[in-house]
Amino acid sequence: MNWEQLLSLKRQGDTNKRLRNEQDETRLGFDVDYDRIIFSPEFRSLQDKTQVIPLSSIDFVHTRLTHSLEVSVVARSLGRKAGVKILEKHPYLKEVHGYKPNDFGAIVAAAALAHDIGNPPFGHSGEKAIGHYFKNGPGQKFKDQLSPKEFQDLCDFEGNANGFKVLTQDKQGTQGGLRLSYATLGAFTKYPKESLPVKPTAHIASKKYGFFQTEKTNFLDVADELGLNKLSADNAQYSRHPLAFLVEAADDICYTIIDFEDGINLGLIEEDYALEYLINLVRHTINSEKYHALPSTKERVSYLRALAISTLIEDAINIFMAHEKEILEGEFHVSILDKSKYQAQIDDIIKLSVEKIYNSDEVIDKEISGFEILNQLLDRFILAVNNNYENVPTSYDKLLLKLLPNEVNFLDKNLYTRLMNVCYFVSLFSDTKAVQTYKKIKGLMF
Repeated sequence: MNWEQLLSLKRQGDTNKRLRNEQDETRLGFDVDYDRIIFSPEFRSLQDKTQVIPLSSIDFVHTRLTHSLEVSVVARSLGRKAGVKILEKHPYLKEVHGYKPNDFGAIVAAAALAHDIGNPPFGHSGEKAIGHYFKNGPGQKFKDQLSPKEFQDLCDFEGNANGFKVLTQDKQGTQGGLRLSYATLGAFTKYPKESLPVKPTAHIASKKYGFFQTEKTNFLDVADELGLNKLSADNAQYSRHPLAFLVEAADDICYTIIDFEDGINLGLIEEDYALEYLINLVRHTINSEKYHALPSTKERVSYLRALAISTLIEDAINIFMAHEKEILEGEFHVSILDKSKYQAQIDDIIKLSVEKIYNSDEVIDKEISGFEILNQLLDRFILAVNNNYENVPTSYDKLLLKLLPNEVNFLDKNLYTRLMNVCYFVSLFSDTKAVQTYKKIKGLMF
């Protein structure tokens, strides 16, 4: 892979090549990507989607929206710092093509901003709930009517692939989705493969999958334009875009440190015990006098959080540049933070977060409720859509169909496409809308 191709400004539907040195410096194409994402309705709905603590009213905690914004800020710093070093190493990118450090920052920031845009309501349990409907629930009946890859898309419903769908799929009156630059789409796609085969290699890019069969053509176009390395002759499986490693690092840094911060502020983790974990990470940069002068837990945690994020950003950039050649050749097989010199401290924090936060009673209770809600919504809407396609809708089906958006085709002759469109529709619900729609269906509104 080479940086010139990887930094492509091409957008879906373009007929002419976009050149960096012809860009309007006041509003670069990569900046446009960020704007289009942040003004999209799918991004706005993240304000009412669970990050860790679902629908909590105890105190401020992170939603998918605040998490995405924070990841984007960290990603922008990672991208800019990497950009400086990449341009020093490959000066032709600047001298011939006009690329600047901020271009790298803008690409990684936009991709990071969108990294959770396809996640269903109720956190990661939402993905499992949709998959359960097809793997273990009523949706099993569709298995023999679908190809293995189509059925796997549904059984292992993936928020990353759903995000690629949000960003690229054609809708009525909107061709090419948000029409982002291919560089940003490449950086967004952490898992550049289809759902089968499952985990064909130990490579980090094979851990999950990044696009549904409905968007396979779109992805192949992006991969070809960017010059991503093809890893399989039989299946759509590619090496990551190098900047996807920085998007992943930004997400890893934020959920490691900021989820931990939420747990401390909510009292799920004892302050003295928790602060020691953060201090272990930043003890070489901490100003002890300043730290001990802070009057509250929140201020002490905030100070340590800022130091921890800054520390991990610098570490991530050093790792990225040390392995740049391997990354470009598709031979770097782990995440950036897996090579961190702070790996032991990171592992300690994540282990405590799993024990005290992710497995807390409030999280588990909400995930159980979300599981039931999503399975009921899928069951009712899939039945209504298929009955309508077969021209046998009941009066109740017709009422439910009025809730479906006009811009999505629920009458497609392809069963897989209809099923995927229902999953897509339900996945874009906020937590509150999912609960409200469930109550309507169950007759609990009065």
